[in-house]
Amino acid sequence: MRHSLPLAPQFYVTAPQPCPYLEGRMERKLFTSLQGENAIALNDSLSKQGFRRSQNVLYRPTCAGCNACLSARIRVADFKPSKSQRRAMNKNKYLKRGATSPWATEAQYELFSEYLETRHADGGMADMDVFEFAAMIEETPIRTRVIEYYIPGENGTPRELAATCLTDLLDDGVSMVYSFYKPELTKDSLGTYVILDHIEIARDAGLPYVYLGYWVPGSPKMGYKARFSALEVYQDGQWVEVEDPDDFSPDSHPLENEPIAQQVAKIDLPDMQSTKPDKPLF
Repeated sequence: MRHSLPLAPQFYVTAPQPCPYLEGRMERKLFTSLQGENAIALNDSLSKQGFRRSQNVLYRPTCAGCNACLSARIRVADFKPSKSQRRAMNKNKYLKRGATSPWATEAQYELFSEYLETRHADGGMADMDVFEFAAMIEETPIRTRVIEYYIPGENGTPRELAATCLTDLLDDGVSMVYSFYKPELTKDSLGTYVILDHIEIARDAGLPYVYLGYWVPGSPKMGYKARFSALEVYQDGQWVEVEDPDDFSPDSHPLENEPIAQQVAKIDLPDMQSTKPDKPLF
């Protein structure tokens, strides 16, 4: 089914499929293509409205009778690390960070496969081959970087890849599209450290937000996102602060969601006649 505004872009809805976060529920996504000279402006605008990027597509959950998926971001200026997060920073401060263009490597794919096999063997990405992985990394029409974290060898030179994050640069922040890391370093809270380091990346670049993707109340897979201070979620057309995660519930009334056409009509689109120049993250 297609729903469109008077001007491009056009929006579509996926067929229902089992929700990967909440058992017994079905998910649908509202999506549009991300391409052409206005891709940067469109990505910037829709990211502020709860959309996420996957390769050349921008999507937002639009499930019947469920509003559990909430786009989350951290306000960099107000963030204060907890004691456990400070411990994570100290445990991983020996790692060396590097940033590259979005180009897939064999080392990245090996790390990605090891991560999925150990932590998400039953997930939708578990069967992704090297070509699909390369597409995930490389098919981007916007400003994207691959942030890599290395275990240093002699003289501080990179020895072994410990973590990788595919990161988009928005006009108001950095968006963590997908990250993965060595499973044996889970005990050192390496996943938390990558988020903490992205807060520093955003702060150094003068950007106000770090976009984390979707937080799903009631899903153990997503619980870690609620542990960060200065967290906001996009709900009912606005960003609201998460003061107490228990105030947010995965349950909603089956008639609560607006029809798809009304949702599309409320999307605020950028001026599609103007584009913004590219600028480096580092």
